[in-house]
Amino acid sequence: MAWAVGDIPPQHGRVAVVTGANGGLGLASARALAGAGAHVVMAARNRDRAEVARQDILGDHPTASLEIAVLDLASLASVESCAAAIIGSYERIDLLVNNGGLMATPEDTTQDGFELQLGTNHLGHFVLTSRLLSRLVRAPGSRIVTVTSLAYLTGRTVDPANPHLRRGRYDPWVAYAQSKLANLQFAVELDRQLAAAGAQVSSLAAHPGLANTGLQAASVSASGGWSQRAWHVLARYTGMSPARAALPQLRAATDPAARGGEMYAPRMVTRGPPVLRRPLRRYTDPDRARILWEVSERETGVGFDVTAKVAGEPR
Repeated sequence: MAWAVGDIPPQHGRVAVVTGANGGLGLASARALAGAGAHVVMAARNRDRAEVARQDILGDHPTASLEIAVLDLASLASVESCAAAIIGSYERIDLLVNNGGLMATPEDTTQDGFELQLGTNHLGHFVLTSRLLSRLVRAPGSRIVTVTSLAYLTGRTVDPANPHLRRGRYDPWVAYAQSKLANLQFAVELDRQLAAAGAQVSSLAAHPGLANTGLQAASVSASGGWSQRAWHVLARYTGMSPARAALPQLRAATDPAARGGEMYAPRMVTRGPPVLRRPLRRYTDPDRARILWEVSERETGVGFDVTAKVAGEPR
């Protein structure tokens, strides 16, 4: 039988942090996890929109345990503030879903000067995961799920000399694909390092296929490009609902049979129930992933020494 929300094991007593939880796949994930009994920290940029989303979940699950944490992935100061608040509130975290992101936006930068899509989709999550790992290692069997996209298939590993696609190299879809490949590479490399450090934490990836969410509408609103409009129409008429499209990340997050380093995706590439998919090695090559890791540390100024963090050293 196809895996569905009803297959999520009871999550009572578990703490889950979901980024971008105020809409789309993040909201669907928060709803499902809260419905299964988890306490869900809804990390989102806009508190008012997040509160509307929280009330929406409570309409379905009146006893759900939900909290809002303000998180702007395009600002390292906001990421640090959010992480500090979560660390101050919880001794352990059982699940981190790196879901929030942007798609095919016009050329722009984050508050820290990073290319907007790489900065939001990857670098913000890189720093957030680094900061929260100290709480994840305290929960045996905890998981980190990073959401990628089919666009990773056309992505290229960041160029250390020009990771932000400057000097006339910017294209909205090239930047998006680069950021989504970075999500996949980060998830797999993080799991390699966690396993090497002997951590009881797993890192997995998931992609939703073609989802009919607000992501496409936001892309059209930001750019108005013909390709963005085309994808918006395609998603509107053929894409899966957020609830169905969120199933791969929910399976990666909760299926007892899922293992670190795996990726879950729709059975029929763009749609269908969530199944295990193995990316070709060239997309998860350790040497390329290490390049991404080094660039991420250099650009953010945040050293992410997994072994030291697992050991509890102040790094």
